[in-house]
Amino acid sequence: MEILGIDVGGTGIKAAMVTVETGALSAEKKRIPTPRPATPEAIAKVIQKIVKHFNWKGPVGCGFPTPLKHGKCMSGGNLHEDWKNVHVAELFKNATGNEFTVVNDADAAGIAEIYFGAGKDKKGVVIMITLGTGIGSAVFLDGKLLQNTEFGHLLNRHGESFESYAADSARKREKLSQKKWGKRLHKYFDHLNFIMSPDLIIIGGGASKRVHKFIHKIEIDTPIAPAEAENEAGIIGAAMAAKAGIS
Repeated sequence: MEILGIDVGGTGIKAAMVTVETGALSAEKKRIPTPRPATPEAIAKVIQKIVKHFNWKGPVGCGFPTPLKHGKCMSGGNLHEDWKNVHVAELFKNATGNEFTVVNDADAAGIAEIYFGAGKDKKGVVIMITLGTGIGSAVFLDGKLLQNTEFGHLLNRHGESFESYAADSARKREKLSQKKWGKRLHKYFDHLNFIMSPDLIIIGGGASKRVHKFIHKIEIDTPIAPAEAENEAGIIGAAMAAKAGIS
């Protein structure tokens, strides 16, 4: 069975057909740059182009980079302020005619890892942290998702959000070495470990390919594993969310 998975990001919108029994992409990925400004209308047009590109009439899963509650954006995230209170699945359905399942993008990445990656068959509390433009989180208990967590917005001892302090975008903005960034990540993961006591932490996002460069700086007593699906996790997890009827 195939489902179209779409991963909406701050810089690009990626999509592919996913074989949900295996998590494999069954067609070449399509990527379109995220429009600027990233208004609901502009992104809906890109989603329309993607669905048309795949000539797809069936259900679509979509990972979306804003906090969501009952399908509505709680804020504009890193996209645009006009997203607040927009019901994303309804907007995209109206634009394409397809049925949409929309989940937070970090939740989508986590779903992929729970089904097919580093979190497969893991019991207890598993936390997926995506390190990219921001810091996203997905929390699972015995494989079941607790939706819409925002652990990137935990505050450090200076009252600053860890997202602005330790995301990959902060590393690039401040031109931090991997060593200095690793020290910041240690503070973040140490705090997260203290408040959640997880059994496993999975690091995803763009940084998942470079975990070996900074993981030795994160000195906590919880196992840390890199995401196995890497940049395809959002696409795969979005399709799996649609299959499971998560919304």
